Amino acid sequence: MHDSIDLLPPAPRRRRRWLRWLALGLVVLVLAVVAVGWLLYQRLDSNITTDTATANELARYEKERPSELVSGAQNILIIGSDTRDGPGNGSYGEDSGQRSDTTILLHVAADRHSATAVSLPRDLMARIPACRRPDGTATNERFAQFNWAYELAGAACTIRTVENISHIRINHHVIVDFNGFKRLVDAIDGVEVCLKQPVDDPEARLKLPAGRQVLLGEQALGYVRARYSLGNGSDTERMGRQQEFLGALFKEMQSNGVLLNPARLYPVLDAATSSLTTDAGLDTLRKMYDLVRTVRGIPSDRVQFLTVPRRPYPYNPDRDELVQPDADQLFEQLRRDRPVSVSANVRPADGKPGGGPAGSRPGAEEGAEEWTPEPESPAAGPGPGYGEPSSGAPASGEQSIAPPGASPMSPPAVSPSPTAPPTYEGTTAAHGICG
Repeated sequence: MHDSIDLLPPAPRRRRRWLRWLALGLVVLVLAVVAVGWLLYQRLDSNITTDTATANELARYEKERPSELVSGAQNILIIGSDTRDGPGNGSYGEDSGQRSDTTILLHVAADRHSATAVSLPRDLMARIPACRRPDGTATNERFAQFNWAYELAGAACTIRTVENISHIRINHHVIVDFNGFKRLVDAIDGVEVCLKQPVDDPEARLKLPAGRQVLLGEQALGYVRARYSLGNGSDTERMGRQQEFLGALFKEMQSNGVLLNPARLYPVLDAATSSLTTDAGLDTLRKMYDLVRTVRGIPSDRVQFLTVPRRPYPYNPDRDELVQPDADQLFEQLRRDRPVSVSANVRPADGKPGGGPAGSRPGAEEGAEEWTPEPESPAAGPGPGYGEPSSGAPASGEQSIAPPGASPMSPPAVSPSPTAPPTYEGTTAAHGICG
């Protein structure tokens, strides 16, 4: 009896010892998780390249830049770069300098209840200010096609050109190359598209059957790059296809809970931050995630995509000009953070008829004098596209298109403003590619 009583005390001591080892194990586990999390965080942070040169260059022209009218609203310029400098990009052709054929002005409303993405055509005739190149040399002010700004002097020149066109203050900019786009699509397991007919486009490295299918990175890149093998071959239609794809990408991330699932969020963030160059305001994971967090609650039908109203430039139908006053009204609504209405069906004046023969000059003013650029003019060709040679590049004499007898810096006349803003041709993320 006494022996059994003497054996009881060791049991609590063993339990206490076991609890101490359990607590120690939990501490080690927590520290390991924190260490791994910190390493992953540091990796994501290091993926992003900070573009301080652009901010320094913009600071030189601060007095010329538009002021911010609505506190809290964000205007982010997204530049799709087809540079071949990055790892894996060389397979898309020989590197011939920096070029950008995709430029999107993303406006995020101050109340974070809506977002509007406006595509700016690469061939839009615009006033490009005098800019300074990275090597310190200067370019001349000119009236020329919009995407010359990036090729001439990089992101700062592009931002200043967009601000000249829109009078909207650009708060941030993001430059994405081929690999960044492909990895992001792969990270969400692809995007579904619907094709009415098969596609075989060697230039875009794209070969697809007709019908409903999911595109992964390489195919997705070919899909948004393709021009002549899909639809009528116009840049208008390509921009519309890019907008639909971005809308489907946004919807896919929302519907699958990617932004709320850490296991799925990390590869998305890793893909989104790789091959990414931003200003200092978005150059850390925390800053990037804060932006994502603020827009993740926006309903997909309030995420809108459209192309700035444009039509063929009267003096060269391979170039574009803004449709006025529609374009100025669009920019005014965004500048003042007011709602923009989009629809698939709008009056003809709001959009550019796409794909017509170049000689038909759709949208040209009646009675305007026919004019064709000289063969050596950089504007004589259709302009560089993804994977296309840089014909039309500003390095070839750096000439500008202008009507005979007019100053190259003279933009087309602007029509008087109507009383109500129009509905713009566009789509929403809720629509998707397959309807």
